Amino acid sequence: MTDKTFLRTHAALRDDIGDLLTQRPVPSPQLDQIDPFLFLNHHGPQTYGPHNRGLPFGPHPHRGFETVTFIVEGMLAHRDSAGHESVIHAGGIQWMTAGSGIVHAEVSPRAFLETGGPLEILQLWVNLPARLKMTAPAYTGVQQDRIPALSLDDGKVTLNLIAGEWDGSTGPVQSLTGVFMSTVAMQAGGRLRITGLQGRNVLLYVVRGRIGVGHHGDLANAYQLVELSTEGDTLEIVAESGSLLLFGHADPIGEPVVSHGPFVMNTRDEIAQAITDYQAGRFGSTLA
Repeated sequence: MTDKTFLRTHAALRDDIGDLLTQRPVPSPQLDQIDPFLFLNHHGPQTYGPHNRGLPFGPHPHRGFETVTFIVEGMLAHRDSAGHESVIHAGGIQWMTAGSGIVHAEVSPRAFLETGGPLEILQLWVNLPARLKMTAPAYTGVQQDRIPALSLDDGKVTLNLIAGEWDGSTGPVQSLTGVFMSTVAMQAGGRLRITGLQGRNVLLYVVRGRIGVGHHGDLANAYQLVELSTEGDTLEIVAESGSLLLFGHADPIGEPVVSHGPFVMNTRDEIAQAITDYQAGRFGSTLA
């Protein structure tokens, strides 16, 4: 077994959306993507007062990739042009396959608008290969109680298994491309060792806390994304303080990426077609 090499950390850059605190570690001037992980927004943490305007993500289109939304605190309502609708609470996730095209809205439900409260949300974009970019749109909303919470390292580590397998347990989401996805809560001194990573690209983002990564214990702090080598098949993480991590891994796609706003395709012609199809109403019924 060979450990993956720690290359560097990438600090999330502040990019607020209205009154929504937003930081983004990828893409950045130094890092286009960690193939197939294209984009990560960290919204909050912040507290909304009563009678607030809530989240600003009204109806908008996507094509050619998947979105994974992690509700760390608060709640999030989803509605889309394929007929899916749900309200997911803290600890839950939303996994949407935009595929051939979908229009969706991600907004605060009425209860949150009226009473307010804490809010922290992560949204990750996961690319699809050319053969799947025009797959049928799909959506899975999963509450916290359906996500296996695996106790590791004598209870000092909890791995919340969203997609993929871990020691005989399987996450509730079946990824089209074999993506492993989890969140990991660690007490100070907790240790997590991951194997089977050969040829896989790792997504490791510190939501809060401070961790040591790899054989040399290179440090990563809150709001930092860790860039690791593709080579190597194991990884060790040690919590320097109480920490929450976003941890995933996947086979790189290795195809051209051409993006324009909410569309991610392989060529400019495909982007032009996506715009034409959306404007022609081919992404399904319009949301009010």
